[in-house]
Parts: sequence; C-alpha cells; structure tokens
Amino acid sequence: MKIPIYQVDAFTSNLFGGNPAAVCPLAEWIDPGLMQSIAAENNLSETAFFVKKNDFYELRWFTPEIEVDLCGHATLASGHVLFNHLGYAEKEIRFETKSGRLTVKQSGDLISLNFPANPPVKVDTPDRLTEGLGKKSLEVCKSRDYLALFETEKDVLSIQPNFKILEKLDALGIIITARGDTSDFVSRFFAPAAGIDEDPVTGSAHTTLVPFWANKLNKTQFHAFQISKRGGELFCQLAGDRVLISGKAKTYLTGEIEI
Repeated sequence: MKIPIYQVDAFTSNLFGGNPAAVCPLAEWIDPGLMQSIAAENNLSETAFFVKKNDFYELRWFTPEIEVDLCGHATLASGHVLFNHLGYAEKEIRFETKSGRLTVKQSGDLISLNFPANPPVKVDTPDRLTEGLGKKSLEVCKSRDYLALFETEKDVLSIQPNFKILEKLDALGIIITARGDTSDFVSRFFAPAAGIDEDPVTGSAHTTLVPFWANKLNKTQFHAFQISKRGGELFCQLAGDRVLISGKAKTYLTGEIEI
C-alpha cells in the first residue's frame, strides 16, 4: 500500500518557519493503529489524515503519541494541500471532525480556519504549574488547556519549563501569554503529556487565547505571534462563539509512504 504524504510549514510565509505538519490524503480509512504508527514515524507534532465523503472530508489528527480532538496548524496544512496540490476548486472546504464541523477558506495567500471558541475560566493557580514554569503568573485560566498570563513578552520568552512536572497537570497543554511588543499578544504552548514539549505554532490554543484577549482588550480582531524558536504569525477574529484563525503556509515536501 502506498499513501501520499505532504509536509507543510503552517502559519508562516517562510520555509523552515511556522509549524510543520504531515498531511496524508486517504481513499478510505485505515486502521487507527497504523495511523498512529505513521504519526510516530513522522515525528512531527501532528499528522493529519482525511477521507472524502460526498461534499465534505472527514479529518483526524495524531501526535506521535495520541489522537487529538482539535489541531489548527494541521487543519490549515490540510486545506493548503487540497487547495494547492489536489485541485480543490470550491470556495470552502468542510471538514467533519471530533470537534464538529470545521470550515476552511483561502483568500490570496491566507488560509482561514473557522473553529469553535473555547473560552477559559479563571481558576486557582496549581502549585505544579508555577513549579513547572519556574515563574509565578499574574493569572491562570483553564479550558482544555491551562492558560497562564504574564506581564511582558520578555517574561514569556524567558520561561524555561520543567516538562516532567508540567506533564503531570490535568490538561492537554499549557499556554503562556502576554501583550506583545509589536502585536496584540504573544504566546507559547507546551504539551508534554501529548509527546510535544513545545509546539512551534498552535492554532487550537488560539480558540482559547482569542476570547481571553477579547475580554482583556475589548476588541475582536487580533494580530498574534507564537514566539517559539520557529515562530508563527496568526491573524484572528472572534465571531460570536467561533474563532477565525488565518495564516500562510509553505509546502516542504511531497512523497509516498510505502506500507
């Protein structure tokens, strides 16, 4: 069996920037264990698989360790592959996922994701979170992930996490964020419990970051940076109970997996 594979750098206009994702279009679903093995072999933060069903696509995402219920950058990469490599000619792609229906549009060199908002709720700061980050935050909230607010972009850059401690928290990931020096806000994202110490750019985290900062800044449109080593740029909007997340993408490779 041969499976097509594309590797795409998402949320960047520069090759070797943003967050690399593998995308594997399938004619029909294969065994989940095999998909997990492929994701482990790829050793990227996410590998996406999709299958065409009538006028929509079923989409699933795997880290090297687990299947997840939502992934932004691999959805953007999947849209990029359909629009730019597989001849998809409609204006909008419909993906059916474990997080419900997600839609993707392309306008020029921007690809836009329409995701459900996941607003966080303020919680007491777990001691393990402060210990794992090595710095006390101004405020902590929680949705799927913990979100820790810091005063400055420099504070966010300075964090040197203890991943062994953070992986014991009761959340998929940990978002740290602050007002940006040249943007509305910056962030970093850690998910050691999912086999990803630091994710380069995390679209799904922005379903929490955008409603959080909308409440803080009293606005609905944002220019954001995820300030990982590779870096990523996102253009976001809060639209009721949805978050629009837009970014650019670059294809790194195309090929085939032989099973």
